[in-house]
Amino acid sequence: MAFFQKAPSTTDEVAQCAPLSILPGEVAEMEEEEWYARAYQGDDAPQLTLRAILMGSVLGFFLAFTNLYIGLKTGWHLGVAITACILSYSIWQGLLKVGWARTQMTILENNCMQSTASAAGYSTGGTFVSAIAALLMISATEDNPGGVQLPTWVLLAWTFFLAILGVVLAIPMKRNMINHEKLKFPSGLAAASTLQSLYADGTEATRKAKALLWSGLFGAAVPLLIDAHLVVDKARTLADAMGRTFYRALFPGSSNLFDFLPGRGTVVVDGKTLDAKPSDWTIVMDHNPVMIAAGALVGLRIAIWMTLGGLSLAYWIGPMAQLNLALNLDGDLVAAVTKPGKAWKEIGLWLGAPIMVASGLLSFAFQWKTIGSAFRGLGAKNDNETDVTAGVEVPGSWFLWGMFFAGAGVVWVAGSQFAVPYHLGALAVVMTFVLALVACRATGESDITPTGAMGKIMQLTYGVLLPSHSSTFATANLMTAGITAGAASSSADLLNDLKSGYLLGANPRRQFLAQFAGIFTGTIATVVGFKILVPDATKLLGDGVHAPDFPAPAAVAWKAVADVFAKGIGNMHPMHREAIFVGLGLGALMVLAERFAPKAWRPWLPSATGLGLGFILPFQYPLSMLLGAVGAYLWTKKNKKTSDDYLVPVASGIIAGVSIMGVIAAAINNFLFVNPAGGGH
Repeated sequence: MAFFQKAPSTTDEVAQCAPLSILPGEVAEMEEEEWYARAYQGDDAPQLTLRAILMGSVLGFFLAFTNLYIGLKTGWHLGVAITACILSYSIWQGLLKVGWARTQMTILENNCMQSTASAAGYSTGGTFVSAIAALLMISATEDNPGGVQLPTWVLLAWTFFLAILGVVLAIPMKRNMINHEKLKFPSGLAAASTLQSLYADGTEATRKAKALLWSGLFGAAVPLLIDAHLVVDKARTLADAMGRTFYRALFPGSSNLFDFLPGRGTVVVDGKTLDAKPSDWTIVMDHNPVMIAAGALVGLRIAIWMTLGGLSLAYWIGPMAQLNLALNLDGDLVAAVTKPGKAWKEIGLWLGAPIMVASGLLSFAFQWKTIGSAFRGLGAKNDNETDVTAGVEVPGSWFLWGMFFAGAGVVWVAGSQFAVPYHLGALAVVMTFVLALVACRATGESDITPTGAMGKIMQLTYGVLLPSHSSTFATANLMTAGITAGAASSSADLLNDLKSGYLLGANPRRQFLAQFAGIFTGTIATVVGFKILVPDATKLLGDGVHAPDFPAPAAVAWKAVADVFAKGIGNMHPMHREAIFVGLGLGALMVLAERFAPKAWRPWLPSATGLGLGFILPFQYPLSMLLGAVGAYLWTKKNKKTSDDYLVPVASGIIAGVSIMGVIAAAINNFLFVNPAGGGH
């Protein structure tokens, strides 16, 4: 089988590649033999074409910035398939109009394109917003607050091998979960339906594309105004005794709109103790709309509980922690919260992270039926020579060779760079396969991938297996967990793409190759983007006065677990220890309430994810997400049809525009308008 197929060159050839007349929902209910007879478009139907791979690689390169940016802000990953489909369709229509393209890209080519874009934009970034960011945080000290960045080649190799591992892990699960059991994979169904609608109604496709384009342009303008340091800060420059030049953005990134409200606690300014204002507790209005757009996609329930968690930290838990004094290991009397601006990471972390850990693990345990089904399904019939799909499905040999290559690469990098014993690295790869089975099934049934639970299981496992007295314990603990979380989550996401292809009648082998092709540009984009956005740990930890640019809540939770194992819970501040146990209890209680409460009550119950994130994020982020969620709710109430059509394109456009231009603005700050004497901005 040749790697690339020939793209249709005439309108007649394009017409022969028309979309199925059968709706994706109907295809989803077909038995495998019926699918092959009625839905499969044939071995020779053009899909893996050079133009499809190039388009997917380019879009995936930039969409990788989107997931990296939003992941470092919120800890979430957003699927890029639908955004890529709309962008690809509209870009290609534009190329046709100006005469740069001869024929329209077929629906199966666009499906291959979104597989490449999804592999590039999603499967390469998971470890950066969790394990890699947490490792950089741990390396920061008082003497070196910027921490130590990993070498670029290490990041490239680690990302590349993990991405390959995630892609090949999907091979043995695809046929059983998609063809035989017909699991829903809702995001895959949505992507297939989106592609069908784009090709069925060109007018609707144009409207969605315009909505995404204009919202993207709006989003792209924001970082140039509030992030990029383009103008000289005359006041600081004139006041500097060393003659250094300082730069600033055109407009501030936030404003203290809420300082008319009463505040609690105290803050030290110029040696004087003053009453704290709301802004001292990070209760400010963020001018960046990216979190508003994210809140519109996340929903009202999570956003409300995030906001309530942040408010309780500023008005109750934080001020109480300021008054809670205890002796540290050096014999000094220290408070549980030293500054209001640090409350989210000094006490909120030890309350919010355990809530999410307990809720994630207990929710995972309640999926015991899913876990059992995953292992029973592994032993189901998969390939034999008489099957109607022989020569169509991805062969098992590709899985075996891919696992050997990727697994060996992961074990080598983990052992040589992260102090993971080689036998324990190999065990991590084996456990990744086992847990990926469960993650993929959970995604297929509910569209929720338990990435956090996967990572915590590995952290807890290696907290026992690794010697905690070792100076490299935290590094090894984080990176073994990163193997599972990164590979398992990407394999689950890529199964959504394979589901989309199945519903459109695509060839699974060619779609797998399209996914594999996306790894290369995605790896480069993710590593470059991380180096630009996070040149040092201060971007993740802040400076104690200002909130960090990227709070990386997923990384904060991972770091907390590693710290507990490395330092020992007995060496922590007493209030921090109490917060851990309270958080574990709250997380478990919320899961039990949601599990056993009447169904009508569940929308009103507390969200463990929302409450946990509210404690470990500076308050401006939950506030922005609440504004977005309320706006989306009101829009849906007023006009559900337009909300269904345009909410996702508009929100995705804003996120993509802000994220891509945010990377460019960070590059401007880090490489162009920098004082050569090291003066900063």
